[in-house]
Amino acid sequence: MKLHHRILGKGEPLLILHGLFGYSDNWQTHAKKLAEYYQVILVDQRNHGHSPWNEEFTYDLLVDDLKELVNDLQLENIILLGHSMGGKTSMRYAQRYPEDLEKLIVVDIGVKTYPAHHNEIIKGLLAVDTKDLSSRTIAEEQMAPFIPSYGIRQFLLKNLYWKEKGRLDWRMNIPVLEREMENILSGMPDIEVFTPTLFIRGLASDYVLDEDINELENRFPDMQLVSIENAGHWVHAEAPEEFIEAVLSFCLR
Repeated sequence: MKLHHRILGKGEPLLILHGLFGYSDNWQTHAKKLAEYYQVILVDQRNHGHSPWNEEFTYDLLVDDLKELVNDLQLENIILLGHSMGGKTSMRYAQRYPEDLEKLIVVDIGVKTYPAHHNEIIKGLLAVDTKDLSSRTIAEEQMAPFIPSYGIRQFLLKNLYWKEKGRLDWRMNIPVLEREMENILSGMPDIEVFTPTLFIRGLASDYVLDEDINELENRFPDMQLVSIENAGHWVHAEAPEEFIEAVLSFCLR
């Protein structure tokens, strides 16, 4: 699958993979900063953003898509950064194609299987009637009974676009994401990765707990962990300066 992507800057390649329900635009601000040092490649994963939709959705397929992009762009010595679902794609890529990577950065996700916790978000997304949707305000009102967090609603609403004059629709393939949620939340294969790896977590997030660290160290022997206070799962958005400092400190040393 040919993934939609954008390139900023020049130099060593740094690929960024968004998380579930996100797309590359969420990372524009960080990409501009990182592009002062690297050739930053912002990628939309399948069924998200501007990339094609497909009924199949597994991490190995996401890795296949990314490998095709890497080959098309003739990239090597890559720094691969992924958040949440994108972090899992990145870890699986490192398991299968370690020779492509110089460094790996995984943002607020671990290797374990996660319990279902997106049910209300899915309900909120499905509650939006896109047949005659003419404004984001209407969409937000339809989502609100299921998604009380204003911040999460605003994050999700960024996925709406004008499909035709006067009608908004989603850029993400919600039916497939709902159907494949068990796969999305599944754990990673038990394979060691020797690529130098940075895990970044938000201490207000419950995605990477203290009890998870030992397993991360077992799977990624050459790893370090940065914990950022006063940041949750979207640590890069909630603590942008600390996040960029952690990334550059790891990449530039």
